Formats: sequence, structure tokens, C-alpha cells
Amino acid sequence: MSNALITGGTGFLGKRLAYRLLELGWIVTAFGRNETIGKQLHHDGIRFVRGDLRNREQVMKACTSQDIVFHCGALSSPWGVYSDFYGCNVAGTNHIVEGCFTHHVNKLVHVSTPSIYFDYTDRFQISEASPLPNKPVNHYAATKRLAERIVANAHSKGLPSIMIRPRAIFGPGDTTLLPRLIRANHHRGIPLFRNGSITMDLTYVDNVVDALLLCADAPHSAMGLAYNITNQEPVNFKNALTQLFSGINQRLNVLNLPYAAVYGLAVSMELKARLLRSQTEPLLTRYSVGVLGKHQTLDNTLARENLGYSPKVGVDEGIRRFADWWKQHES
Repeated sequence: MSNALITGGTGFLGKRLAYRLLELGWIVTAFGRNETIGKQLHHDGIRFVRGDLRNREQVMKACTSQDIVFHCGALSSPWGVYSDFYGCNVAGTNHIVEGCFTHHVNKLVHVSTPSIYFDYTDRFQISEASPLPNKPVNHYAATKRLAERIVANAHSKGLPSIMIRPRAIFGPGDTTLLPRLIRANHHRGIPLFRNGSITMDLTYVDNVVDALLLCADAPHSAMGLAYNITNQEPVNFKNALTQLFSGINQRLNVLNLPYAAVYGLAVSMELKARLLRSQTEPLLTRYSVGVLGKHQTLDNTLARENLGYSPKVGVDEGIRRFADWWKQHES
């Protein structure tokens, strides 16, 4: 029986991982800030520790007596103040690494992001060895790149570590990706660029959990690396939207827009927000426009070969499961 600490344990991915580990007989500690979810986790047999990654003492204490740490916690947003991202994603990762060394944790599994690849161009089958853009696309990508360096450095100093870069996680319990599209559809319509014929990756949440478990059991030869994780079946954005809104019995409202003009508008909105020192995300950001207007797919070869990763739940089935959950949740 193993002891596992999950940072971001009250988040979408962390919570899903916590329940999977509990089913497998692990002793699970979820570290997070959402007390409501934390109470539910505690009720179900998962130890909950309310804490903030920026708080060194809280993180250090949480790492006590753990065999493995799954570092899923992060500040993830296309907009915000750099110091907030740095505190959570960089300082927080430093705290995790220090806690692992101090308390002799056997392995660190770190969740990174493929946002570090994005550079506002069409890119297909991006491998882990692909060059990263000279300038990160936003504060989130910048600080997650720094966090990866911290984990890689810890591995070189003797902490067995491994990283994954899961793309666009969705499924029942999702509070961000698909719900954001549903809200946009309801209010103004979903912007489509290039008639929605954008090729992108989606990743069903349970496939990401599978990848994390494979990381936990990874051989020494697979350690010290980062792995792209997707469903290995790139989708057409408009087709995915059609399936989603059909599944939740809602009419799909789209806005066919010129990419260049909307990107320019996003630049203006971001500039205005910065001048006003607004912490509220603008209606449009360059990143949100970019990910809907540029092709981007990842190459999963390394994860298949080194970890034995193979997604079990397809995109179509995943969207159906989300739609069923959404209808129950919203009714």
C-alpha cells in the first residue's frame, strides 16, 4: 500500500486521480484550496489538507510520509498578474521539490502543459524535442516552463521525476474547457476562424489519469523526461462542437469571423486592460483567439514507447459522457 500526495487535489484532474488511487487501495492525501470539495473527499475516505502552494510550510508538512507526489496544482489562466503565476507555478514547484527531498519522497510526477509549445503558427505532430518559442505565449506558459526546469534539475540531483504535458483535458466534472464554450454559445456565440476547420487535440480526463499511473510505475529508463499526452485522434473543432451541442440538446451558435481582425481586437483589449491595471480577463485574449484559429497537434510516440500509453476512452465517447453528466448537473 502506497501513500500519495496530490497537489491540486480539489481540481478537475487532481480529484479524478484521487478517486482512482483510492479505488486501487492507495492512501491518498489531496492538497488544495476548495474546502467544499475537500469535505466531500474526506467523507469518501481521502485525506484533505487545505493549503496553498505558495506557502512553503504547508507544502513541506503535506509531503511528510509520502511515497509519491503527483503535482497537479497550478494557476492556469490566459490572463493575470505575473507574480501570481510565479508564486503558484514556480515558487510552488520549488516548495514541492524541497518537500520531496526533505521527506525522502520516492518519486515526483509533475503535470506540465503543451501551452509551452504555442507560438501562433500552425503546427502538427509537435514532439517533445520540438524547439520552444523564444517568447512564451503568456505568463502561464512562461512559469510552467520554469517549473519544468525546476523538476528536471531536481531529477538530475537525485529526485526521480517525470512530467506529462496533457492537452485540453475534458470529461465529466470539467469546469473550464467545455463549460466555457457552452457559456460562450449561450451569450454571444462561439467564434469560428477558418470556418472552424481547425485541427486540434482533446484528451479525456481518465486517459490522463491512466498516464499519471503509468508515470508512477515508469521504469528508471523513462524517468527524467516530459511526455505529450492526448487522445491520439486529432479532431476538427467545428465537428467536435456539433457533437457536443447535439449531445446536450442545445442549438449551436457560431460566429464566423476573420482571424486577423479579431486577433487585432484582442491586442487592443489586452492593452486597455493593462493600462487600467485590470485583473479581470478581457473578453478576448490573443491566446484564446490563437488556440481557436491555429492548427496544433501533438506527437504521442514517446509516451507510447516509453510508458506504454494508449488512450482507452475515445473523443466521441468522452463527449457523450460529458454531455450526459452536463445534462444531469444542469437539470
